[in-house]
Amino acid sequence: MFVQIKNLEFHYKNSSEPTIKDFSLNIEKGEIISILGESGSGKSTILRLIAGLEVPSAGSITINNKTIVDGVHYIPPEKREVGMVFQDYALFPHMTVSNNIKYGLRKMSRKQKQERIEEMLSLVNLSKYKDRYPYELSGGQQQRVALARALAPAPSLLVFDEPFSNLDTYLQIQIRDDLRKILKQTGITSIFVTHDQEDAKVLADEIIYLESGKAIWKGTPNELLPYAHFTKAKPFQVK
Repeated sequence: MFVQIKNLEFHYKNSSEPTIKDFSLNIEKGEIISILGESGSGKSTILRLIAGLEVPSAGSITINNKTIVDGVHYIPPEKREVGMVFQDYALFPHMTVSNNIKYGLRKMSRKQKQERIEEMLSLVNLSKYKDRYPYELSGGQQQRVALARALAPAPSLLVFDEPFSNLDTYLQIQIRDDLRKILKQTGITSIFVTHDQEDAKVLADEIIYLESGKAIWKGTPNELLPYAHFTKAKPFQVK
């Protein structure tokens, strides 16, 4: 198993209840997983725990046979090989598209960096925009730059936090179709969180439904179709 999350627990200091409760998840290499749930269900917190921005109170996370956190081990975020695409893209406004992509590249020669930048630009279909700045791009193009920057260092795992929330409906539909193709083309293992069932159904190989920090259902997009309101789905158990 490429990613193993076991019995994860997390409690914010000012909260009376745990935010994440006994959360477990196994992911095969190259698989795309969606964590679906309403606002406040703990979706983004799980990504923060994986990325190393928060530390769990219990449980473990293993990526590519390397334990990144448990009761004994803790690997800092910059050494986890986890790429993250933020909700607001977090592009550097003073950098061109090329330089935004280059930012995460380390331990490469100048030639290798340039080749990698060109490869990523081609992958996200932005080669013609390499010298533009983020403010000169549409929302969809900015998201492509954020994706290219996250992919450029070849992370073991890529995570997305509500990646389509800042896009209008037309762009949302277009980008999510393109995103699945790109992820499958690169073969990178991915997790994305969303509150939108359509996003989850289009993108994911498997969907986890999270409620109050606990996984209450897991299945394929086809299995998700009959269940329009998961708040009423108490009888369904995680497989």
